[in-house]
Amino acid sequence: QVQLVESGGGSVQAGGSLRLSCATSGITYIRYCMAWFRQAPGTEREWVAGVDSYGWGASTDIAVSVKGRFTISQDTAKKTLYLQMNSLKPEDTAMYYCAAARSSGYCYSANYWGQGTQVTVSS
Repeated sequence: QVQLVESGGGSVQAGGSLRLSCATSGITYIRYCMAWFRQAPGTEREWVAGVDSYGWGASTDIAVSVKGRFTISQDTAKKTLYLQMNSLKPEDTAMYYCAAARSSGYCYSANYWGQGTQVTVSS
C-alpha cells in the first residue's frame, strides 16, 4: 500500500526558503516516478517537479515557473522525497502535494497523492 506524507510547509516572507519533505512507504523507487504538484485556490493542480529513477541513478525535471529556484531530490535510503524552495514569491502560495505513479518519466500525472502541506508566501 502506497502512502505519502508531506511536511515542511509554513509561512515565509518573499525571498525566503522552505524545504518540503515527503515520507513514503510502499514505493519501489525504480518502478515509480515521484513528483510535487501544487494547487492555489481557484486554480487547477499544477505539476512542479518530478524524478525519474532507474537502475543507476535518477534524473529530474522542473517546471519553467520555478526553474532556478526549486530543486527536487530524493533519498532512497530514507524513502523520502524533497522539494527545496528558494527565493519564494507570493505566487508560490499554494497547497503542495507529493505524488507518485507506477511508471517511468517525471510523473506529469499521478495515481497516488499525499494529503498536502500549505505554503504561504507574503510580500
